[in-house]
Amino acid sequence: MASNPTEKLEGALPFTYQVIEGDKVRAIEGGVIDEQLLSIYVNGESLATMMCSPLQLEALTVGFLYNEALIESADEIALLQLNTTNAVADVILTRDEVTLPRRMILTTGCGGGVTGQELSKEFPALESPFRTRPAVILRLMRQLQGAARLYNAVRGVHTAVLGAESGLLVSAEDVGRHNAIDKVAGLALLDGIDSRDRILLTSGRISSEMLGKARRMGVPLVASRTAPTSVTVELAEAWKICVVGYVRAGSMRVYTNGWRLGLD
Repeated sequence: MASNPTEKLEGALPFTYQVIEGDKVRAIEGGVIDEQLLSIYVNGESLATMMCSPLQLEALTVGFLYNEALIESADEIALLQLNTTNAVADVILTRDEVTLPRRMILTTGCGGGVTGQELSKEFPALESPFRTRPAVILRLMRQLQGAARLYNAVRGVHTAVLGAESGLLVSAEDVGRHNAIDKVAGLALLDGIDSRDRILLTSGRISSEMLGKARRMGVPLVASRTAPTSVTVELAEAWKICVVGYVRAGSMRVYTNGWRLGLD
């Protein structure tokens, strides 16, 4: 019997399932996405607990702290330590005093995402002259699909990438759409990559919380294979962020600020 290819695939667990095709049934040695709880503590205080994929947890932690406006750079982290089971991330900041959100809000995404941000159209818009071309979005989406290692193997996971006209800069996968974006933000911070005036692409629906993360990262264009929500569109108009959905072979839907793609 052939070995299960997911046995060595980090982020997935081997699993045998049955496939029904017409009147035939066959067993497939495949896999399922691994999922776990991660609790983040900052200076000894509990910040949040989320469901996530057990990959790039350091980047997830750093990106989450950044997108929640608790840090401005990775240099503000004096220590980040994951326990032996990777279930707890202990973060010590370079400053003793830190004000944590009084309450964390369950997000609209899968994977048990949380946020402490209160999103508002009153927040300042992104004053950026950034423009690009539709062909760049199509090319980056093809590259996102190529970077979706776990999804291509077992499905059940979201992918997010940060890109530029030159190509992909960082990529991440997670059971949660919000987590994948936090991982992208964390990877960019840890690698010294400026996220401002870049392009953020995701495989999942663009929720208002995800758009809030993009705004925090200074990203003026967010694209997805699916759709934005009504609140996302309202916020994107106010924040001067171009939102593009249903990016498929040769086509896309531009919802807001189409001037960033050369539209009237």
